[in-house]
Amino acid sequence: MNKISIVEAGALEPIISFLKSQNPNMQEYATASLLTLSASPTNKPIISACGTIPLLVNILRDGSPQAKVDAVTALSNLSTTQPENLSIILQTNAMPLIVSLLKTCRKSSKIAEKCSALIESLVGYEEGRTSLTSEEGGVLAVVEVLENGTPQSREHAVGALLTMCQSDRCKYREPILREGVIPGLLELTVQGTPKSQPKARTLLQLLRESPYSRPEAEPDTLENIVCDIISQIDGDDQSGKAKKMLAEMVQVSMEQSLRHLQQRALVCTPSEMPIASCASEVSSKY
Repeated sequence: MNKISIVEAGALEPIISFLKSQNPNMQEYATASLLTLSASPTNKPIISACGTIPLLVNILRDGSPQAKVDAVTALSNLSTTQPENLSIILQTNAMPLIVSLLKTCRKSSKIAEKCSALIESLVGYEEGRTSLTSEEGGVLAVVEVLENGTPQSREHAVGALLTMCQSDRCKYREPILREGVIPGLLELTVQGTPKSQPKARTLLQLLRESPYSRPEAEPDTLENIVCDIISQIDGDDQSGKAKKMLAEMVQVSMEQSLRHLQQRALVCTPSEMPIASCASEVSSKY
């Protein structure tokens, strides 16, 4: 409630004037203030209407390291309620600045999460997709988040790549494959969040040479999809890593299935049958 009261009291005007200041300290204070105030859904349209987005992008370009972190977080906040704000962000050519920040930060950090969330939203537009792929190391930075980010960051990263591939598979399939995305996707299919797992599976299918289903004689299993992709990857390192990940994924899946069967066996064991005996029988089958 305090955030709303501050804006209603007319605090935005002086904050914006500080944001325009040439004094780095004043810029930092103003950016931090906007970060806090933009967390309120009520404030977001008011802040956006004051022309703050281009100013925040300027901070992202020329501000201090801390101001840049706060600026991208504020931009992420402002992008979540008004789609037109994404267009404004793209018009200010912010993507290279966001990618630059993502490339230099720890992929498991909160700032990487904000950058990847913003990128996921921006690639919903053709200008955003073109800007990301045109930026050197742009797609690679997203792949690195997919591999090493927090669960939420990885969810944003796979969402961004999936959006790109779904929008124009022929155009974006190769740039995504080229950055060695397969091992990270394999891991997500097993260890990702409930949202990222199906996204990873769908993206794997789109990355196949042919996105269409196999004949009934060759089931469209995850293993078959991945084997198709591995056969098309250039370079022994990437292919070997992907094969190793696939083997580990299958092993994890088998272990999970075994635990599930053991638990079911314990629950369904007749009262006259010793539990230990039943569990050992299940184990012996696998």
